[in-house]
Amino acid sequence: MTKPLALVTGGASGMGLATVERLANDGFHVVLVDRDPDLSIKESTRLKQNGLDVQCEILDLTNEDLVRTLIKNLPPINALVNNAGIFDERKFLEVTSEDFRRVYEINLISVATMTQEVAKRMPDGGRIVNIASRAYLGAKNHPHYVASKAAVVGYTRASAMELAPRGILVNAIAPGLIDTPMLRALTPERMSQQLALQPTGKAGTPQDIAHTVSFLVDPQTSFITGQVFFLDGGKSLGGSGA
Repeated sequence: MTKPLALVTGGASGMGLATVERLANDGFHVVLVDRDPDLSIKESTRLKQNGLDVQCEILDLTNEDLVRTLIKNLPPINALVNNAGIFDERKFLEVTSEDFRRVYEINLISVATMTQEVAKRMPDGGRIVNIASRAYLGAKNHPHYVASKAAVVGYTRASAMELAPRGILVNAIAPGLIDTPMLRALTPERMSQQLALQPTGKAGTPQDIAHTVSFLVDPQTSFITGQVFFLDGGKSLGGSGA
């Protein structure tokens, strides 16, 4: 019996890597897509040595021609996880139009390109999960990032409506503070500030995200679409939005 196929962008580290490993353990043949060749090869090799069915594809998601070629050369994809994204902090009045373009190119446009190309050949009943961010509700020091993730939520809802007649379900996950390389890049002072705002007092793990992705792409999860799942330790309940 042929395994179902899942594709995970930004799959070489953090939440993406945890998702690749989880879906492979769930029985998918997983295509790990990332732009970092060394890390992608290292992690995909490790997973394959552990007996998991993982395929590595090095790809710059902003190159639409390469995205189309990749999807054309793969079998139809049953589950797509749009995880790749970038983040940086800048003071509100210092964010430039180029900063907005750069973040939108990765965080939104590449999601739309990948989703459209995959959806053209995705079997009816497929699943798409977009990784947004709790920050889309509002946050300080990164308005370009906030806006891009709000756009991901809007695109998720629009996609869900368009693809529902084919039984393709589209949902988003809005992570809060997650223990990833991106988080560890914060200064100790900034990290302490972030943890102080968590009702649970701690950061989540990449496995928390992977577990929710696993639930959303499971064929038995068949009546949820166009929704945003907050995995943020309760941060979305309130707080200063720092």
